[in-house]
Amino acid sequence: MPTKIRLGFVGANVNSLWASQSHFPAIIHSPDVEMTAVCTSKTESAEEARIHFGAKFAFDDFNKMVSCPEIDAVAVVVRVPSHYEPTKAAINAGKHVYTEWPLGRTTSEAEELADLAKTKGVHTVVGLQSRVSPALLYVKELIENNYVGEVLSCHVTTMRDGALERPSSRTWQRDVNMGANTLTIATGHVIDALRFVLGDFKTAACMVTTQVPQLYETDTKQFVEVTSPDNIRVSGTLVNGSAASVHVGAVPWAGSGFRMEIYGREGTLVITGSVSSQRGEMLRIQGAEHTQDLEDLEIPNRFIYVPESFPDGDPFNVGQMYALFSNAIRTGDNVLPTFDTAVELHKFLDKLSLASITGKTQNI
Repeated sequence: MPTKIRLGFVGANVNSLWASQSHFPAIIHSPDVEMTAVCTSKTESAEEARIHFGAKFAFDDFNKMVSCPEIDAVAVVVRVPSHYEPTKAAINAGKHVYTEWPLGRTTSEAEELADLAKTKGVHTVVGLQSRVSPALLYVKELIENNYVGEVLSCHVTTMRDGALERPSSRTWQRDVNMGANTLTIATGHVIDALRFVLGDFKTAACMVTTQVPQLYETDTKQFVEVTSPDNIRVSGTLVNGSAASVHVGAVPWAGSGFRMEIYGREGTLVITGSVSSQRGEMLRIQGAEHTQDLEDLEIPNRFIYVPESFPDGDPFNVGQMYALFSNAIRTGDNVLPTFDTAVELHKFLDKLSLASITGKTQNI
Protein backbone atom coordinates (compact mmCIF):
# COMPACT_ATOMS: atom_id res chain seq x y z
CA MET A 1 0.00 0.00 0.00
CA PRO A 2 1.29 3.52 -0.79
CA THR A 3 2.75 5.73 1.96
CA LYS A 4 -0.50 7.69 2.11
CA ILE A 5 -4.02 6.31 1.89
CA ARG A 6 -5.36 7.25 -1.55
CA LEU A 7 -8.71 8.92 -1.04
CA GLY A 8 -11.60 9.45 -3.41
CA PHE A 9 -13.78 12.35 -2.23
CA VAL A 10 -17.50 12.55 -3.06
CA GLY A 11 -18.66 16.13 -2.61
CA ALA A 12 -15.41 17.85 -3.55
CA ASN A 13 -16.96 21.08 -4.78
CA VAL A 14 -14.50 23.80 -3.72
CA ASN A 15 -17.44 25.97 -2.60
CA SER A 16 -18.90 23.33 -0.29
CA LEU A 17 -19.36 24.93 3.13
CA TRP A 18 -18.71 22.13 5.65
CA ALA A 19 -16.13 20.33 3.53
CA SER A 20 -14.24 23.58 2.92
CA GLN A 21 -14.25 24.36 6.63
CA SER A 22 -13.12 20.93 7.78
CA HIS A 23 -12.33 18.06 5.40
CA PHE A 24 -10.37 19.92 2.73
CA PRO A 25 -7.84 21.58 5.07
CA ALA A 26 -7.63 18.38 7.13
CA ILE A 27 -6.68 16.33 4.08
CA ILE A 28 -4.25 18.97 2.80
CA HIS A 29 -2.37 18.96 6.12
CA SER A 30 -2.65 15.22 6.74
CA PRO A 31 0.48 13.07 6.62
CA ASP A 32 -1.76 9.99 6.32
CA VAL A 33 -4.14 10.60 3.39
CA GLU A 34 -4.02 12.27 0.01
CA MET A 35 -6.76 13.56 -2.28
CA THR A 36 -6.26 11.20 -5.20
CA ALA A 37 -9.67 11.52 -6.83
CA VAL A 38 -12.47 14.08 -6.60
CA CYS A 39 -16.11 13.76 -7.53
CA THR A 40 -18.85 16.36 -7.95
CA SER A 41 -22.13 16.29 -9.87
CA LYS A 42 -20.76 18.31 -12.79
CA THR A 43 -17.72 17.89 -15.03
CA GLU A 44 -16.73 21.56 -14.70
CA SER A 45 -16.76 21.64 -10.89
CA ALA A 46 -14.99 18.26 -10.71
CA GLU A 47 -12.17 19.52 -12.92
CA GLU A 48 -12.00 22.72 -10.87
CA ALA A 49 -11.61 20.60 -7.72
CA ARG A 50 -8.97 18.39 -9.34
CA ILE A 51 -6.84 21.41 -10.20
CA HIS A 52 -7.47 23.09 -6.83
CA PHE A 53 -6.43 20.03 -4.79
CA GLY A 54 -3.84 18.65 -7.16
CA ALA A 55 -5.79 15.40 -7.45
CA LYS A 56 -4.95 12.82 -10.09
CA PHE A 57 -8.50 12.08 -11.19
CA ALA A 58 -11.78 13.99 -11.55
CA PHE A 59 -15.22 12.38 -11.87
CA ASP A 60 -18.79 13.59 -12.29
CA ASP A 61 -20.18 10.13 -11.46
CA PHE A 62 -19.38 8.49 -8.13
CA ASN A 63 -20.01 5.03 -9.63
CA LYS A 64 -17.04 5.57 -11.93
CA MET A 65 -14.87 6.98 -9.15
CA VAL A 66 -15.38 4.11 -6.71
CA SER A 67 -14.30 1.62 -9.39
CA CYS A 68 -10.98 3.42 -9.84
CA PRO A 69 -8.20 0.94 -8.88
CA GLU A 70 -5.93 3.77 -7.69
CA ILE A 71 -7.98 4.71 -4.63
CA ASP A 72 -8.07 2.84 -1.33
CA ALA A 73 -10.91 4.62 0.44
CA VAL A 74 -13.83 6.96 -0.18
CA ALA A 75 -15.08 9.94 1.80
CA VAL A 76 -18.77 10.83 1.37
CA VAL A 77 -19.33 14.45 2.39
CA VAL A 78 -22.55 15.58 0.74
CA ARG A 79 -26.05 16.47 1.95
CA VAL A 80 -27.63 13.81 4.14
CA PRO A 81 -30.27 12.67 1.59
CA SER A 82 -27.39 11.87 -0.78
CA HIS A 83 -25.28 9.78 1.63
CA TYR A 84 -26.84 6.42 0.80
CA GLU A 85 -26.08 5.89 -2.91
CA PRO A 86 -22.35 6.79 -3.02
CA THR A 87 -21.70 5.01 0.28
CA LYS A 88 -23.36 1.85 -1.02
CA ALA A 89 -21.46 2.09 -4.30
CA ALA A 90 -18.13 2.48 -2.49
CA ILE A 91 -18.79 -0.54 -0.27
CA ASN A 92 -19.81 -2.68 -3.25
CA ALA A 93 -16.56 -1.65 -4.94
CA GLY A 94 -14.63 -2.95 -1.92
CA LYS A 95 -13.49 0.50 -0.77
CA HIS A 96 -13.18 1.55 2.85
CA VAL A 97 -15.63 4.37 3.59
CA TYR A 98 -15.82 7.49 5.76
CA THR A 99 -19.35 8.92 5.59
CA GLU A 100 -20.45 11.99 7.48
CA TRP A 101 -23.17 11.80 10.14
CA PRO A 102 -26.07 11.04 9.85
CA LEU A 103 -25.14 7.88 7.99
CA GLY A 104 -28.50 7.72 6.21
CA ARG A 105 -31.68 9.68 5.79
CA THR A 106 -33.42 6.93 7.79
CA THR A 107 -32.46 4.17 10.19
CA SER A 108 -33.25 1.54 7.56
CA GLU A 109 -30.73 3.12 5.17
CA ALA A 110 -28.09 3.08 7.91
CA GLU A 111 -28.83 -0.57 8.75
CA GLU A 112 -28.55 -1.62 5.14
CA LEU A 113 -25.19 0.13 4.72
CA ALA A 114 -23.80 -1.33 7.96
CA ASP A 115 -24.85 -4.86 6.99
CA LEU A 116 -23.41 -4.50 3.50
CA ALA A 117 -20.09 -3.24 4.89
CA LYS A 118 -19.80 -6.29 7.15
CA THR A 119 -20.54 -8.58 4.21
CA LYS A 120 -17.88 -6.91 2.07
CA GLY A 121 -15.33 -6.75 4.90
CA VAL A 122 -14.44 -3.07 4.52
CA HIS A 123 -13.56 -0.61 7.26
CA THR A 124 -16.20 2.03 7.93
CA VAL A 125 -16.17 5.33 9.77
CA VAL A 126 -19.07 7.65 10.47
CA GLY A 127 -18.43 11.34 11.16
CA LEU A 128 -19.18 11.41 14.89
CA GLN A 129 -16.15 13.56 15.60
CA SER A 130 -16.88 14.04 19.31
CA ARG A 131 -15.32 10.61 19.81
CA VAL A 132 -11.91 11.86 18.73
CA SER A 133 -12.03 15.16 20.62
CA PRO A 134 -8.93 15.19 22.86
CA ALA A 135 -10.96 16.87 25.59
CA LEU A 136 -13.70 14.26 25.58
CA LEU A 137 -11.23 11.40 25.36
CA TYR A 138 -9.58 12.80 28.48
CA VAL A 139 -12.91 13.29 30.26
CA LYS A 140 -13.83 9.68 29.48
CA GLU A 141 -10.53 8.57 31.01
CA LEU A 142 -11.07 10.73 34.09
CA ILE A 143 -14.52 9.22 34.61
CA GLU A 144 -13.16 5.70 34.24
CA ASN A 145 -10.40 6.54 36.74
CA ASN A 146 -13.03 7.73 39.27
CA TYR A 147 -12.11 11.42 39.20
CA VAL A 148 -15.70 12.27 40.19
CA GLY A 149 -16.43 8.93 41.86
CA GLU A 150 -19.92 7.56 41.35
CA VAL A 151 -21.66 9.72 38.76
CA LEU A 152 -24.90 11.09 40.21
CA SER A 153 -26.14 13.42 37.49
CA CYS A 154 -25.17 15.06 34.22
CA HIS A 155 -26.55 17.90 32.15
CA VAL A 156 -25.69 18.88 28.58
CA THR A 157 -26.82 21.89 26.59
CA THR A 158 -25.95 23.03 23.09
CA MET A 159 -27.46 26.22 21.69
CA ARG A 160 -26.40 26.90 18.11
CA ASP A 161 -27.25 29.35 15.36
CA GLY A 162 -30.70 29.11 13.83
CA ALA A 163 -31.13 32.08 11.52
CA LEU A 164 -34.72 33.16 10.91
CA GLU A 165 -33.84 34.45 7.43
CA ARG A 166 -31.71 32.67 4.85
CA PRO A 167 -31.47 32.18 1.06
CA SER A 168 -33.58 29.42 -0.48
CA SER A 169 -30.43 27.36 -1.09
CA ARG A 170 -30.12 27.01 2.69
CA THR A 171 -33.73 26.16 3.58
CA TRP A 172 -33.79 22.55 2.32
CA GLN A 173 -33.28 21.25 5.87
CA ARG A 174 -36.68 22.64 6.87
CA ASP A 175 -38.28 19.42 5.52
CA VAL A 176 -38.14 16.76 8.24
CA ASN A 177 -38.11 14.02 5.58
CA MET A 178 -34.66 15.12 4.44
CA GLY A 179 -33.19 13.66 7.65
CA ALA A 180 -30.99 16.68 8.38
CA ASN A 181 -32.21 18.78 11.29
CA THR A 182 -31.57 19.71 14.91
CA LEU A 183 -32.72 16.28 16.12
CA THR A 184 -30.69 14.18 13.72
CA ILE A 185 -27.56 16.31 13.38
CA ALA A 186 -26.96 18.54 16.42
CA THR A 187 -28.71 16.32 18.96
CA GLY A 188 -27.15 13.26 17.39
CA HIS A 189 -23.67 14.69 17.93
CA VAL A 190 -24.40 15.94 21.46
CA ILE A 191 -26.12 12.76 22.64
CA ASP A 192 -23.31 10.71 21.12
CA ALA A 193 -20.75 12.76 23.07
CA LEU A 194 -22.66 12.11 26.30
CA ARG A 195 -23.05 8.39 25.61
CA PHE A 196 -19.38 8.12 24.65
CA VAL A 197 -18.22 9.68 27.91
CA LEU A 198 -20.73 8.23 30.38
CA GLY A 199 -22.42 5.25 28.70
CA ASP A 200 -25.84 4.52 27.29
CA PHE A 201 -29.26 5.62 28.45
CA LYS A 202 -31.46 3.11 30.25
CA THR A 203 -34.66 5.17 29.99
CA ALA A 204 -35.50 8.44 28.25
CA ALA A 205 -38.38 10.89 27.99
CA CYS A 206 -38.29 13.55 25.30
CA MET A 207 -40.00 16.61 23.86
CA VAL A 208 -39.26 17.40 20.21
CA THR A 209 -40.69 20.71 19.03
CA THR A 210 -40.55 23.22 16.19
CA GLN A 211 -40.40 26.65 17.79
CA VAL A 212 -39.96 28.45 14.45
CA PRO A 213 -42.59 27.05 12.04
CA GLN A 214 -41.67 29.41 9.19
CA LEU A 215 -38.43 30.71 7.66
CA TYR A 216 -38.09 33.78 5.47
CA GLU A 217 -36.21 33.25 2.21
CA THR A 218 -34.20 36.35 1.41
CA ASP A 219 -34.02 35.71 -2.34
CA THR A 220 -37.60 34.57 -3.02
CA LYS A 221 -39.02 37.15 -0.56
CA GLN A 222 -41.44 34.65 0.92
CA PHE A 223 -42.04 32.62 4.07
CA VAL A 224 -41.75 28.84 3.81
CA GLU A 225 -43.16 26.20 6.15
CA VAL A 226 -40.86 24.29 8.49
CA THR A 227 -41.54 20.71 9.61
CA SER A 228 -38.10 19.96 11.03
CA PRO A 229 -37.68 20.25 14.81
CA ASP A 230 -35.42 22.93 16.28
CA ASN A 231 -35.56 22.20 20.03
CA ILE A 232 -35.04 18.82 21.67
CA ARG A 233 -35.26 18.23 25.42
CA VAL A 234 -34.32 14.82 26.86
CA SER A 235 -34.63 13.60 30.43
CA GLY A 236 -33.62 10.13 31.51
CA THR A 237 -31.49 7.71 33.45
CA LEU A 238 -28.19 6.27 32.25
CA VAL A 239 -27.22 2.62 32.60
CA ASN A 240 -24.81 3.68 35.36
CA GLY A 241 -27.78 5.00 37.33
CA SER A 242 -27.10 8.71 36.97
CA ALA A 243 -29.80 11.24 36.18
CA ALA A 244 -29.33 12.86 32.76
CA SER A 245 -30.81 15.85 30.95
CA VAL A 246 -30.07 17.31 27.52
CA HIS A 247 -31.33 20.40 25.72
CA VAL A 248 -30.24 21.08 22.16
CA GLY A 249 -31.68 24.06 20.32
CA ALA A 250 -31.29 26.21 17.23
CA VAL A 251 -31.60 29.82 18.39
CA PRO A 252 -31.64 33.09 16.41
CA TRP A 253 -29.12 35.11 18.42
CA ALA A 254 -26.02 34.65 20.58
CA GLY A 255 -26.18 30.90 21.12
CA SER A 256 -24.19 29.86 24.18
CA GLY A 257 -22.53 26.86 22.51
CA PHE A 258 -21.73 23.56 24.21
CA ARG A 259 -21.72 22.79 27.94
CA MET A 260 -21.50 19.41 29.66
CA GLU A 261 -21.72 19.14 33.44
CA ILE A 262 -20.93 15.88 35.28
CA TYR A 263 -21.53 15.62 39.02
CA GLY A 264 -20.28 12.76 41.17
CA ARG A 265 -19.84 11.84 44.82
CA GLU A 266 -16.17 12.82 44.73
CA GLY A 267 -16.09 15.72 42.30
CA THR A 268 -17.34 17.62 39.29
CA LEU A 269 -16.30 18.06 35.65
CA VAL A 270 -17.47 20.89 33.39
CA ILE A 271 -16.67 20.89 29.67
CA THR A 272 -17.44 23.95 27.54
CA GLY A 273 -17.03 25.16 23.98
CA SER A 274 -18.29 28.04 21.88
CA VAL A 275 -19.90 25.83 19.22
CA SER A 276 -20.51 22.10 19.71
CA SER A 277 -18.83 18.93 20.88
CA GLN A 278 -17.89 17.56 17.46
CA ARG A 279 -16.39 20.74 16.03
CA GLY A 280 -12.62 20.99 16.12
CA GLU A 281 -12.20 23.70 18.74
CA MET A 282 -10.26 22.59 21.82
CA LEU A 283 -12.90 22.30 24.52
CA ARG A 284 -12.19 23.69 27.97
CA ILE A 285 -12.19 21.21 30.86
CA GLN A 286 -12.66 22.32 34.44
CA GLY A 287 -12.62 19.97 37.40
CA ALA A 288 -13.22 20.00 41.14
CA GLU A 289 -12.10 17.09 43.32
CA HIS A 290 -13.39 17.30 46.90
CA THR A 291 -13.61 21.07 46.56
CA GLN A 292 -16.19 23.70 45.63
CA ASP A 293 -13.77 25.46 43.27
CA LEU A 294 -13.33 24.50 39.63
CA GLU A 295 -9.85 24.61 38.11
CA ASP A 296 -8.69 24.19 34.53
CA LEU A 297 -7.37 20.75 33.59
CA GLU A 298 -4.70 20.39 30.92
CA ILE A 299 -5.42 17.91 28.14
CA PRO A 300 -2.60 15.34 27.72
CA ASN A 301 -0.85 15.16 24.34
CA ARG A 302 -1.50 11.41 24.14
CA PHE A 303 -4.99 12.13 22.86
CA ILE A 304 -3.71 14.13 19.88
CA TYR A 305 -3.10 12.08 16.71
CA VAL A 306 -2.29 14.85 14.24
CA PRO A 307 1.00 16.77 13.83
CA GLU A 308 1.72 19.71 16.13
CA SER A 309 1.43 22.10 13.17
CA PHE A 310 -2.08 20.88 12.28
CA PRO A 311 -4.68 23.68 11.90
CA ASP A 312 -7.04 24.35 14.80
CA GLY A 313 -10.80 24.66 14.51
CA ASP A 314 -13.02 22.54 12.29
CA PRO A 315 -10.18 20.67 10.52
CA PHE A 316 -8.76 19.36 13.81
CA ASN A 317 -11.18 16.60 14.80
CA VAL A 318 -11.68 15.63 11.16
CA GLY A 319 -7.90 15.30 10.93
CA GLN A 320 -7.99 13.08 14.02
CA MET A 321 -10.55 10.91 12.21
CA TYR A 322 -8.42 10.58 9.07
CA ALA A 323 -5.33 9.69 11.13
CA LEU A 324 -7.16 6.84 12.86
CA PHE A 325 -8.98 5.83 9.67
CA SER A 326 -5.70 5.38 7.82
CA ASN A 327 -4.34 3.38 10.75
CA ALA A 328 -7.40 1.11 10.63
CA ILE A 329 -6.85 0.48 6.92
CA ARG A 330 -3.16 -0.30 7.46
CA THR A 331 -3.42 -2.41 10.62
CA GLY A 332 -7.00 -3.63 10.79
CA ASP A 333 -7.41 -2.01 14.22
CA ASN A 334 -10.43 0.30 13.95
CA VAL A 335 -11.09 2.32 17.12
CA LEU A 336 -13.34 4.88 15.39
CA PRO A 337 -17.14 5.07 15.40
CA THR A 338 -18.23 2.64 12.68
CA PHE A 339 -21.45 2.21 10.73
CA ASP A 340 -22.62 -0.07 13.56
CA THR A 341 -22.12 2.86 15.95
CA ALA A 342 -24.20 4.98 13.59
CA VAL A 343 -27.04 2.43 13.52
CA GLU A 344 -27.17 2.40 17.33
CA LEU A 345 -27.43 6.19 17.39
CA HIS A 346 -30.08 6.25 14.65
CA LYS A 347 -32.16 3.80 16.69
CA PHE A 348 -31.73 5.86 19.84
CA LEU A 349 -32.94 8.99 18.07
CA ASP A 350 -35.94 7.00 16.83
CA LYS A 351 -36.70 6.19 20.48
CA LEU A 352 -36.54 9.89 21.36
CA SER A 353 -38.99 10.68 18.58
CA LEU A 354 -41.31 7.96 19.84
CA ALA A 355 -41.05 9.28 23.40
CA SER A 356 -42.03 12.73 22.17
CA ILE A 357 -44.95 11.49 20.02
CA THR A 358 -46.40 9.22 22.71
CA GLY A 359 -45.51 11.30 25.75
CA LYS A 360 -44.21 8.13 27.37
CA THR A 361 -40.78 7.34 28.79
CA GLN A 362 -39.01 4.76 26.62
CA ASN A 363 -36.82 1.86 27.70
CA ILE A 364 -33.66 2.04 25.64
